[in-house]
Parts: sequence; structure tokens; C-alpha cells
Amino acid sequence: MTINTNVASDPLVQVGSSGRRQLSDILGLTLLQIFLTIMFILFLLPFAWMILSSLKASTEVFAVTWIPERPRWQNYVDVFTMVPFARFLLNSAIVVVLAVLGTVVSSALVAYSFARLSWPGRDFWFGLLIATMMLPDVVTLIPRFVIFRELRWLNTLLPLIVPYWFAATPLYVFLMRQFFRGLPMELDEAAWIDGANRVQILFRILLPLATPVIATVGVFAMLQHYQDFLNPLIFLNQIEQYTVALGVSYFNDSDAARTELIFAAATIMVAPMVLLFVSAQRFFVQGIAMTGFGGR
Repeated sequence: MTINTNVASDPLVQVGSSGRRQLSDILGLTLLQIFLTIMFILFLLPFAWMILSSLKASTEVFAVTWIPERPRWQNYVDVFTMVPFARFLLNSAIVVVLAVLGTVVSSALVAYSFARLSWPGRDFWFGLLIATMMLPDVVTLIPRFVIFRELRWLNTLLPLIVPYWFAATPLYVFLMRQFFRGLPMELDEAAWIDGANRVQILFRILLPLATPVIATVGVFAMLQHYQDFLNPLIFLNQIEQYTVALGVSYFNDSDAARTELIFAAATIMVAPMVLLFVSAQRFFVQGIAMTGFGGR
């Protein structure tokens, strides 16, 4: 027993065991890094193929080689000359800006009520709101179409904007509510004692602290409205009112579809969202972390 105790307490043995653990950790991290790199390349391949195909001629799109023999930048010019693609981008910009603004404002108001105010039936109505997340969007498509037809909103951008000024997406309300519940109630009480009303507390105290979750909701909402295809397809009929998501499909629906123009239009469509996500990823990750673990 004495010999075994001395061996176990030998500093050389402890150093050797620690070295093996460090070597094992380094090997595990290296393998994980290699695996993630391979997965990143695999996910990036379709995006690279789309960009390279947008520079090919019609006869090269489905060829074996990836690299175009002679890059055709004219494809991007044709996208804007064959159809009013600039108008599509403008329509999408109008929808995204107004719909995202309405989403953030309305979701903040509703989330503030559920998180910071006490009123009869609050938990029941919040549970009912969350339950609507299980309803597919197509379930309400026909009733919405009938309502917008009676309002004479068809073939306008209003059906793509106005509903989102009334907290139409429960997920965003949930994210903001979780964030607001993570803020100390003493902030509201101190502001109330200083004479601030509920609106001032929300817009002057809480929202300036909620930059991460606002950025998260904003990025989610931008992606939702920018790439929305079904709603513009149902509510818009004239090509001048098309959004960019619907405009890309126009190249595929034409009599003489040119696949390289579809890829060029898709590349133009994807570029703003990639730049947006890269620039806002810090707020995006921070917002998800804080809304996921900050609730009480």
C-alpha cells in the first residue's frame, strides 16, 4: 500500500497524466475543426455553383465543368433589361422596411404587456398566442384573401405590410417577452416614481436596453419578408407589383427560360441578406443567448 501511494503521488506521474489529457483535448478539437470545415465547404458548394452558373452561357450551365469558359457579366445586365428587376427590388425594399418596422414596434408593445404588466387572464392569452404558432400559414390564407379582397387591397403591397403592424408573428412576441422578463422590475418602479408613464418606460428605458433582441427580431423579420414567395404570389397579379422573390420565378415561367438568368437573379437576391447577416451576426447571437436564458 505504501508503494502504490508513493507512485500515485509522484509528480512525474501526475504531469504525464495531465499531458495525455491535454493531448487528447487537442486531438478532439482538431478532429472537430476538420469536421466543421468539411461541413462548411459542403454547405458552401451550392452557393458557389449558383454564382459560377450565373456567369455561364446557356450551353454551359449543366456542363461538367464548374468554371465558365468565358464569364458572361452580360447576364446580370440582361436580368435588369428583360424584366423590371429594379422595380422588384424597390417593392421588396418597401415591404421589408415597413413590415419589419411594424413587426418590431407591435411585438414590443404586446411583449411589454405580457412581461411587465399584470392584468386578468394574461397567462391564458399568452398561452393562446403561443398556441397559434402551431397553425400553418396556409390555414389562414383563404380567410386573409377574402378579407383583403373586400378591403380592395389585392394587387397592392398592403397585404404584405399592414398585418405585421398588429404583432402577426407570435415568435417575435415570445422572444421580446423573454428578454423583458429578464430585466429587473426595479427599472420600471424607479421610472414610475420619477413620473414616467408606461409608454415612456417602454421606449425610453426598456427598448434602449433591448438592442440585441431587437436586432434578432429585425434580422428574422427581414429574412421572412424578403424571401416570402407565397403571399406575393397570392395577393399580387401585375408584374409591376412583384417583389424580388416572385420576380426571380418570372424567368422560370417565361416561354424561353434562360437558366443562367435565373442564377444571376438569385445571386442578386441573396447578396443583401448575406451582407445583412454577416454585419448583424454579433447582435443575432447575443439576442438568441439572452432571450433563451434570461427569462424568469
